[in-house]
Amino acid sequence: MAGIIEKGMYFAKNQFYQVIKSLGGEWNDTKFRPIVTLIQSSDNPDIYWAIPMGSLDHRDKQQQQRLQTYLNKKNHDISSCFYHVGKTDKDSIFFISDLVPITMKYIEREYIVGPQKNNKQYVIKNKNLIAELERKVSRIIAYEKSYIQSQGKPKFRQRFLDIYDYLEKELSLKTIQSASEQIASADTSKP
Repeated sequence: MAGIIEKGMYFAKNQFYQVIKSLGGEWNDTKFRPIVTLIQSSDNPDIYWAIPMGSLDHRDKQQQQRLQTYLNKKNHDISSCFYHVGKTDKDSIFFISDLVPITMKYIEREYIVGPQKNNKQYVIKNKNLIAELERKVSRIIAYEKSYIQSQGKPKFRQRFLDIYDYLEKELSLKTIQSASEQIASADTSKP
């Protein structure tokens, strides 16, 4: 894999979910779900905002009803942004309230669609779906920032802003290490 593709679907490494837990966040989902790397961070191009997703077909009647209560909420209610239903290679549910930032280091592999689609990575192209997902993600991020400011703690259990800070520090450290290695290499090559 060359790098993360915006709107591409991937599977994250188990190590990533351990990072979430090590930062005090919760990640209780035991299913190996694909994620869509929806939005590249405007502050750091190596970080992408990603949403876990699943198949809508796997929801029983009670789960479908619970989902509908969120989808039917008024737009001013932040919980109206917690989920979204849309078509990818199948009818999918996007778990927007489980939003996480991610970097290439924590991507295990691409989400590949079958032979009828040439065994290629699935990338979301539906402009209406993208616009609605981006709208909901932006609201969740803004709400979390405001909530932390007013309450002094995160609202969302995975602590996605803490994860973001962790990834930024990790990337900065990688940049410093790389620069140090280049300097050391240049010093040893001098006559």
